Amino acid sequence: MAIMVSKAQLTQSREWDGSRFATGLSRGCAGALIFALPMFMTMEMWELGFYMDRGRLLLLLLLNIPLLIVLSNNVGFEATHTWRDAIRDAAIAYAIGIVSSAAVLLAVGVLQFGQPFQEVVGKVAVQAVPASIGALLARSQLNGDPGEDTEDEDDPVEAGPADYASELFLMAIGALFLGLNVAPTEEMILLSYKMTPWHVLAVVVLSLLVMHGFVYAVSFKGGHEIGDEVPAWHVVIRFTLPGYVMSLLVSAYTLWTFERFGDASIWPMLATVVVLGLPCSIGAAAARLIL
Repeated sequence: MAIMVSKAQLTQSREWDGSRFATGLSRGCAGALIFALPMFMTMEMWELGFYMDRGRLLLLLLLNIPLLIVLSNNVGFEATHTWRDAIRDAAIAYAIGIVSSAAVLLAVGVLQFGQPFQEVVGKVAVQAVPASIGALLARSQLNGDPGEDTEDEDDPVEAGPADYASELFLMAIGALFLGLNVAPTEEMILLSYKMTPWHVLAVVVLSLLVMHGFVYAVSFKGGHEIGDEVPAWHVVIRFTLPGYVMSLLVSAYTLWTFERFGDASIWPMLATVVVLGLPCSIGAAAARLIL
């Protein structure tokens, strides 16, 4: 009788886990639509799928795989205990990104029958990157199960090297996600040509202030508390400055991937990186609050 009860309990547990996973999958679909909808409706993103260098597009798609795996290990469709589970969730998120991108682009008439196969694949592939990230972000943002706790209670100021590296990686994910929204637009190039060196310096200072204050000075949910014994300069050097450098690197890579530099000289390129670095830095700070 005991064995029969154990089997029944095991079956019930599996059914419950499956139900919870299906709920998480639904949240993933919703997250892909909510977080990537601005890019679904952006003309520059459609054009990128047509003319974007296929080597750079392939590199972006490949880099998105380990990014999703690490993100899934922190925020997946359900709690993950092994890297195998994280890889599974990352693959599902990528599939959701592809399907949702194709569905939306078909619905709005961007994809049409008779278009070249490479154009269709390119348009869907570009959109699938932010959509897949949004699918994983949905668990922390759309989670309605009070029994699931996705917040990290560790204080990053006291965290070890592995936790510190993980935090910087999550900041890079946030920077990439928000940067993808504006990197393809013409306004990034236009602003860089209109800005003087003083404007660039002002944007750098503003980015640092917003990034630092967004996480530490403002009492947002998920923000990291600074103990009285921790000097302010320690937090700036350990988190804010490395986070901003990470945001600039993500900004430069995104602009290079989308071929926004062209034949521009060093100064317009630098100004464009700094301009995009503002939303990227906000995305990096936001990632530390929601992941």
